[in-house]
Amino acid sequence: MIQTFAAALFAAASAAAEAQAADPVRFGLCYDLTKIYVAAVPQVAQAAKDYADLLNLRGGLEGRPIQVIVQDHGNEPQRGIDCYERLKREGVMVFDFFSTPVSRAALPRIMQDGNILVQPLVGRGDAVDGEVFKNVFVLAPTYWGQAANIISYFKKQAGGNLKGKKVAFLYLDTPFGREPMPVFEALKRLEGYDFQTFPFPVPGNDQSAAFAQIRRFQPDWVVLWSFSPLNPISFREMQRNGIPIDRMVTGNWINEVDINNFGAAAAKGLKRSAVVSGGAEHPLVQDILRELYDKGKGNGDRKLVADSYYNTGLAVYSSVFEGVRLAIKTQGMPLTAEKIRQGMYGLKNFDAKGFMAPITVTPQDHGGGGKTRIDMWDGTKWVPQTPWFADYTGLVNTLIKANSADFAKANK
Repeated sequence: MIQTFAAALFAAASAAAEAQAADPVRFGLCYDLTKIYVAAVPQVAQAAKDYADLLNLRGGLEGRPIQVIVQDHGNEPQRGIDCYERLKREGVMVFDFFSTPVSRAALPRIMQDGNILVQPLVGRGDAVDGEVFKNVFVLAPTYWGQAANIISYFKKQAGGNLKGKKVAFLYLDTPFGREPMPVFEALKRLEGYDFQTFPFPVPGNDQSAAFAQIRRFQPDWVVLWSFSPLNPISFREMQRNGIPIDRMVTGNWINEVDINNFGAAAAKGLKRSAVVSGGAEHPLVQDILRELYDKGKGNGDRKLVADSYYNTGLAVYSSVFEGVRLAIKTQGMPLTAEKIRQGMYGLKNFDAKGFMAPITVTPQDHGGGGKTRIDMWDGTKWVPQTPWFADYTGLVNTLIKANSADFAKANK
């Protein structure tokens, strides 16, 4: 028994040593670390680097070490393009900008070069259409899919009939905030609910006018499409206007910091569109804490581990690293962008052992299926209210195809 255990330890150590000796597989994370998205992006980068280090301790990707290169673009498209060109010269083939304007600006170059763009929860929603965006992998539900699933949840809560129900859409008045609106409007025509929109202007600190109108509307449900630091402002306005917090469902951009800034107990009953499991209970998070942070080797503040945005980054890069591993395993070295693209199609019902919704990537669907779930804050943690699901997929796909066809026509 002792010999067997020693042999296993030796094998693991040898695999790790071989991985460190081989040429690394590089991933370029050109992120906004200083301006608009600083409430979320640093945790995503921290998670990607932590998971890379964990995998490197275990032999890397089929014996190849992972190198995650993180640089700041400040949400400026030209700086993002400069980052892309610089890292491309260093041999990076997989890029992630985690910014809608930067992703859109870099997209033509990436498609022309044949490199891989990872685009979770940002950028073009129609990029899930793999037949048009062959080099873009969303690997997450779009905002359109999230909106459709939220309406599906409302319908189930209403006993299967939304006629006469009132849905208020409260959103930051930017392209991001307006993006899911076509889905809400289309489902309004299909399901017969009363739908009204309530924008609030950038920078988002003053939402009082929107809430005065919402109070008069007297909605059954409020959908909030905003971003982390602005969420507590919305919650306080809900409270001030006497609208129960359990009537609100947010998009995915909410985390525990937002909850605590409002008040954990006061937020009880709030719901969100979830794309990843919350908390630190999952074995993957526990492995990172034990093998990295307990040994002083983490890539950031330990208290951010298991933050919802950290978990989002961990889920995304579980998929990305697995796709590249499959590329190496099935097609061998040297690695090329085309091999990585083919490797992504090996992701079938992949959920990082229950950490996220299972995704299956196909040449037609680069999003993975669009599944989300509804989580509720119970006063101390997020609790799932539904299984992972995707509804109204035909309607969402029609919208995707219409938009991607316009892109394809304009870029012939």
